[in-house]
Amino acid sequence: MTDNFKVRSIASGVSVIDSGYFSNDFAAIYIIKQNNKVAIIETGTTFSISNVQKALENDSLSFLDVAYIIPTHVHLDHAGGAGELMKQCQNATLIVHPRGARHLIDPTKLIAGAMAVYGEQKFKKLYGEIIPIEASRVIEADDNFILDFNGRELKFIDTPGHARHHFCIWDRQTESMFTGDTFGISYRDLDHNDEVYIFPSTSPVQFDPEELIKSIHKIMKYKPKRVCLTHFAAIRPTQKVVEQLIDGIHFVSNLAKKYATEGDAEKVIQEKMMNYFLEGIKKIGVKDLDFCRERLELDIKINTQGLIYWQKIV
Repeated sequence: MTDNFKVRSIASGVSVIDSGYFSNDFAAIYIIKQNNKVAIIETGTTFSISNVQKALENDSLSFLDVAYIIPTHVHLDHAGGAGELMKQCQNATLIVHPRGARHLIDPTKLIAGAMAVYGEQKFKKLYGEIIPIEASRVIEADDNFILDFNGRELKFIDTPGHARHHFCIWDRQTESMFTGDTFGISYRDLDHNDEVYIFPSTSPVQFDPEELIKSIHKIMKYKPKRVCLTHFAAIRPTQKVVEQLIDGIHFVSNLAKKYATEGDAEKVIQEKMMNYFLEGIKKIGVKDLDFCRERLELDIKINTQGLIYWQKIV
């Protein structure tokens, strides 16, 4: 749990909180309130549940008022807490991409994969216990599935590229798109004079640059007023932002193609990616590059792993 908990309103009936995963303002959870019922987009980890409870209580609500729990995809910083949250929210239904549903109903493979990366001790520290979800409480949302959430239309859009089991959610009422990792990563403490820096998420194991760019264009066809990123919070998707994101996808893809088979691939790709991102941040006027380097370190490490894996399987 973060030590500076706060609920931030970003649109009518929509607020964002910090999940508390990894560091402050690293991974977001969105709460949509409609006629005293709640939909939660992203769950963070098991350790995030107390922050969700505080956010609900802040609005004189409780777990019993939660109708829907919606992870954009099943990576554990987005869905690791889904089982525990469903356990607490007895009236809730989980909505998940058809390709991801089985992994939340039986998370054995998710757990094994993450433990292989982190080891058992670090896995438990990061994610806690991953609890299975009863299949009878799960809805699989295909492309263009529409949920009537107490008179508020939420539309689910299949958006592969970051992961094949990824959807985005369009809130027609506020013209907001909840984009998970499809629309990249952009941190609010790296903003400068209303300008943002955004970069792609290429984490393992299903990065596909062509599909990702298609998904970004698919999102932009809705002309969203804001895109609600999991990492982190809402931004305005200007043409400059879209171009910056797509340029970043091309850059990191070319890095992988050029260096992924080299002996020191990981070191070289990380260094070149860091320099590219820092140069982009300098262009918008941010001066504390030591802070930026520290802020981006984990993302660059994970991005590099995904890029190298992608080149092994193409």
